[in-house]
Amino acid sequence: MDIKGVKLSIVKMPLKNPFTTHLGSVTEREAIIVEIEDRTGFIGYGEGVAFSSPWYTEETVQTSYHMLKDYLVPLLKKKAISHPDQALALFSSVRRNHMAKAALETALWDLQAKKEGVPLSILIGGGMESIPAGVVVGNPNLQEAIKQIEGYLEQGFKRVKVKISPEDDFHYISGIRKQFPDLPLMADANSAYALEDVDRLKALDQFGLLMIEQPLGYDDIIDHAKLQSQIETPICLDESIVTFDDARKAIELGSCKVINIKIGRVGGIGEAKRIHDYCVSKGIPVWAGGMIEFGISRAHNIALASLPGFTIPGDISGSDRYWEEDIIQPEITVHNGMVKMPERPGIGFELNNKRMKEVTIFEERFEF
Repeated sequence: MDIKGVKLSIVKMPLKNPFTTHLGSVTEREAIIVEIEDRTGFIGYGEGVAFSSPWYTEETVQTSYHMLKDYLVPLLKKKAISHPDQALALFSSVRRNHMAKAALETALWDLQAKKEGVPLSILIGGGMESIPAGVVVGNPNLQEAIKQIEGYLEQGFKRVKVKISPEDDFHYISGIRKQFPDLPLMADANSAYALEDVDRLKALDQFGLLMIEQPLGYDDIIDHAKLQSQIETPICLDESIVTFDDARKAIELGSCKVINIKIGRVGGIGEAKRIHDYCVSKGIPVWAGGMIEFGISRAHNIALASLPGFTIPGDISGSDRYWEEDIIQPEITVHNGMVKMPERPGIGFELNNKRMKEVTIFEERFEF
């Protein structure tokens, strides 16, 4: 791909409103922005979506930066590749660290699409003109959550996800369902339950949820299979699925009926596509999960969600959902619950250089 250099930037920005789960509350977000420039002047953008602390996965911003600087960028410099599809094999000598890998790999995909003069969605096999947008409500206060949902429905969002835990799940879900009897509603547990809580989860069957996301252990597929056999609500796996083989085994075991695909969690667009294709072949619906990300990662998610297997609205809201001002231009917008697929080459967005300068706390460039 004749790469000239790689630039890594760490950005930091406060959220407009805190985002809360039983694992903790996020009030500001750090991320790694990757820029890959080739010798003809094209620049591809990627985003490392690890959090500042290891509450979602073992990766953090600092560990991802270390892997990028000391291992992944040197691998890319040492062995030239001709297409982003080759990045998975190139990075295979480094175990796990999927978010660091995805940060670099997604920048390669954006670069390739720009070189070919096509939108990223078309390059990876998508074809939708627009995609439905879902939204996450991370507010544990029932009345405040209801007010937020009302606002999102007025904006046309097609699906709402709420965070639950054993402390208040039934009361919380029943209150929302009473207020919104026909709302496409799903619940995300972020591994807050154990198999012994099966009766609590069975009690939620009556509310007609689209799914319960990751109710049990973050690395489990065995107990999820036992749970799925005892409840009617479809289980969706998130944290448990970090590779194609994880998805294959979970589907074979009957551990879930839905899979959430996050590009960062699985190591890049290449692996996300493999999981998508397998799920389609097995009749398992997929949807694109969010990571409280900045616009670059969100743009990659939009391209991924244009693939035909993404039949459930993903966590793809507008830039103004979390940020006073995003780091991309134009900002991502939602109109009547839909996000229009960008028509420009690559991810379809450029860096907002002024905003990047304001929020960048560290940067480093590596020449090839």
